[in-house]
Amino acid sequence: MTLQRVSATSTIAPMAVIIMGVSGSGKSTLGAMLAPMLHASFVEGDSFHDAAAVAKMRSGHPLDDADRWPWLDRLGTAIGVRVRRDGVAVAACSALRRVYRERLSTAIGQPTRFILLDDSRAELQRRMAARAGHYMPPSLLDSQIATLERPAPDEAATILDASAPAEDLSAEAVEWLTREAARLRATQA
Repeated sequence: MTLQRVSATSTIAPMAVIIMGVSGSGKSTLGAMLAPMLHASFVEGDSFHDAAAVAKMRSGHPLDDADRWPWLDRLGTAIGVRVRRDGVAVAACSALRRVYRERLSTAIGQPTRFILLDDSRAELQRRMAARAGHYMPPSLLDSQIATLERPAPDEAATILDASAPAEDLSAEAVEWLTREAARLRATQA
């Protein structure tokens, strides 16, 4: 399949695109592939965790809301800056609960769309075990799955099957984002 590049400025801007899901779902892989297709910068949400949160996860303890709020605020602000500067930004962020997605959207301050990458626990476990050098241990997968609130029908989100090839996921994402941008423009007219 040939990957299509989209003129982000004329097609979907302004928009923040958040690739979400539990650890090992392929958020960073899809985000890094999607960003150049949209002529956008890619923001790795993991790089916005503070040292204490990283140490907590590395030691096998899940984050709580007190750990997540400042992280979501820092990440959302950075994404918002990129959207205002470039028109579109793509980010990888777990965004597991609706309240986290709402907090992130508020911090971004621009139209935001979420793409949940969904896969089986067995495949997620396999992917996490195969990663080298990541601070998130496979032992935290179950806590992430338990925390995940799938997007509700009234949220600006779609769900993609993470077992599909990344090229197919990128194409599906671009098609959905293009429809969402057209819908946004229609409601603003």
